[in-house]
Amino acid sequence: MNWFFLTLGYSGLSPKAPGTMGTVVALPLGMAILIYFDTTTLFLAALLVSVIAIKVINKYEDETSNHDDQRIVIDELAGMWFALSIAPALTIASNQIMTLSNGFLIQSLLSFALFRYFDITKPSIIGRIDRDAKGGIGVMGDDIIAGFAAGISSAAIWQGWVYLSQNL
Repeated sequence: MNWFFLTLGYSGLSPKAPGTMGTVVALPLGMAILIYFDTTTLFLAALLVSVIAIKVINKYEDETSNHDDQRIVIDELAGMWFALSIAPALTIASNQIMTLSNGFLIQSLLSFALFRYFDITKPSIIGRIDRDAKGGIGVMGDDIIAGFAAGISSAAIWQGWVYLSQNL
């Protein structure tokens, strides 16, 4: 059960780009929560998954002495869900998903792209957490911060776009 959880339904076992595969799995799951529930639910779910993952990762690392195994992608789910819970900041009906003017689809895809960018490049504090923090905090921390950075960046880009489109 723990391996299923840590690899996000075994998506982390992908031979190429397991982190991206984990994020690809996390994106529609997060979008579904936003559609059928709301941003608070998604944020709290990301927080709950993060707390559980830290504990499970600590246990895994104690047993294997393997820090930040690339197959562990539950951190991508948490980061992506934090990004999504910040960026769209709206609850929509399932029949409005493809309506571009509400920003849901655009911000979701933008959050995905920005999250992957921050997670791969690890700028500033994201890289420092990745290098210096140990155990589950180290594995989860950089992705959580990358998720927040992606969500805030996505929201800012979307709001800038809306502002410019209404004032030009």
